[in-house]
Amino acid sequence: MAFDYDLFVIGGGSGGVRAARIAAADHGAKVALAEEYRMGGTCVIRGCVPKKLMVFASGFPGAVADARAYGWDAQIGAFDWAAFRKSLDAELNRLEAAYRANLDRAGVEIFDTRATLRDAHTVALQDGREITARHILIATGGAPVVPELWRDSGCMTSNEVFVMEALPERLLIVGGGYIASEFACIFNGLGVKTTQFYRGAQILRGFDEEARALIASEMVANGVDLQFGTDIASMQRTGDEISVTTREGHAARFDAVLLATGRAPNTAGLGLEGLGITLAANGAIPVDRYSQSAIPSIFAVGDVTDRANLTPVAIREGHAFADTVFGGTPRHFDHSLIPTAIFTQPEFGTVGLSEEEASARGPVRIYCASFRPMHSLFAGRNSRSLMKLVVCDTTDRVLGCHVVADHAGEMIQLAGVAVSMGATKADFDKTLAVHPTMAEELVTMRTATRIVGA
Repeated sequence: MAFDYDLFVIGGGSGGVRAARIAAADHGAKVALAEEYRMGGTCVIRGCVPKKLMVFASGFPGAVADARAYGWDAQIGAFDWAAFRKSLDAELNRLEAAYRANLDRAGVEIFDTRATLRDAHTVALQDGREITARHILIATGGAPVVPELWRDSGCMTSNEVFVMEALPERLLIVGGGYIASEFACIFNGLGVKTTQFYRGAQILRGFDEEARALIASEMVANGVDLQFGTDIASMQRTGDEISVTTREGHAARFDAVLLATGRAPNTAGLGLEGLGITLAANGAIPVDRYSQSAIPSIFAVGDVTDRANLTPVAIREGHAFADTVFGGTPRHFDHSLIPTAIFTQPEFGTVGLSEEEASARGPVRIYCASFRPMHSLFAGRNSRSLMKLVVCDTTDRVLGCHVVADHAGEMIQLAGVAVSMGATKADFDKTLAVHPTMAEELVTMRTATRIVGA
C-alpha cells in the first residue's frame, strides 16, 4: 500500500517536533505534523520557558536587597506585569517561529489543525481531509486537571497564568506538587500575597524528605503562607473576589485562585479506544520501551505516555523513536536515572534515589551538609542550603544526589553525569574542591551523617 507520508506526528511539542525533525532531516523520511494550538507545546508556550522567565523576574527584589547589604545604593520599584507580559509574548513568538523554521528546514509539512485517528494508518484533519502514513506518532502532551467540583468556579490553571491581564493582590494556590510550589515562590517574589493550600503533610511528595522539608521551611521564611492538611470545602465568586472556606472551617478571600492539582495525558477524542488501544485509567497510552503501542504502526512519546513527564525526556524519547523506526538503529531512553530541577526558591536539584527509596532497598550511608551560604550570610539572611549524597553501603556507589540551593539546577546537571556513570563516594572524595563555592560540599563531606536501611 502506498502512503501519503512515512510518518505523521500528532502534536507540535518538544517530543513530536524532535521526532519529526530527526526522521526527516537525518533519516530521509517523508514527514508531516499536525498541531492544533501553537508550535512548541506546553514547555515553550505555557510551561518551562515562560515559568523560568517568571522565576528570573521574581528574584530581582531579593537581589536588590542583597545588593544593599553589599554596599550598593540600590532601590527597586513596583513590578510592571504588563511590560513583562509584552516581552514574554515576544519571546514566546520568537521561539515558536524557531520551532517552525526548524521543521521547515527539515522538510516537514505542517498542518495547523487538530488531527485524530481514523485507523492504524489514517489520520483525519479537522477540515475533513484524511491522510495516510506508514507510521503515526502521538505526541499530544498533557493538560492540567481541574476537579469537576471547581470547573465553573472561575479558577485558573497553569495554562492561564501567563496570560493574566493583571497580577492579583491576594492569590491562593491549591496543590503541593512542583507546579504549585514553583508558582507560590514566583508570585510571592513578585509581591503578591500568596497562600498555598495542600491537603498532605508536606509539599513535593515523592522527593527526598529532608530536601523537601527544607524547601518548605524556606518558602515560609520568605513569606509564603503555606498551609498543610488543608482542603477546600467551598468557593464562591462575588464580584472581583473569591471566598474560600476550608474543610477545617477557616474562611478567607482572594482575588484569584490557581489550581495546580495534577495533570493528565491529552488523549480525549483522539480515537485511540476505537482502534483497540486500551488507555490507562488517567488516559495515558501504554507503550513498550521503544514507544510502540499495542498497534504496531502507532507510537507515542512524551507526557501522553505518563512515563516521566519532563521535556528533556520527551525529546530523548522522540529522538530514539526516529532512530529506531527510520534510522535502523534500535534505541530506547532509559527512564531509571533522570536528573531534574524544581525552580522553587531556593531551587531543588535531584538525581537518583531519595534516602527513603534507597534505604528500602538495602543499607545506605547518608552524607548531608546543611549550612548558610556565603552570599546570603554576608547579606544578613538566614537562608540555608543543603547538599546530600545517598551512598550504597555495600558498593560505595552514589545512588542519589540532592541539592537545595540557589542555582541547584546548574549543579545537578553536572552531578548527574557522575551519578549516571556510576561514580562512587571515593570518586567524589578524590575530586578536588572548587573553593569557595557551595558545590564544593559535594566533594568534602567525609563522614557519614547516618547509616539507614541496615
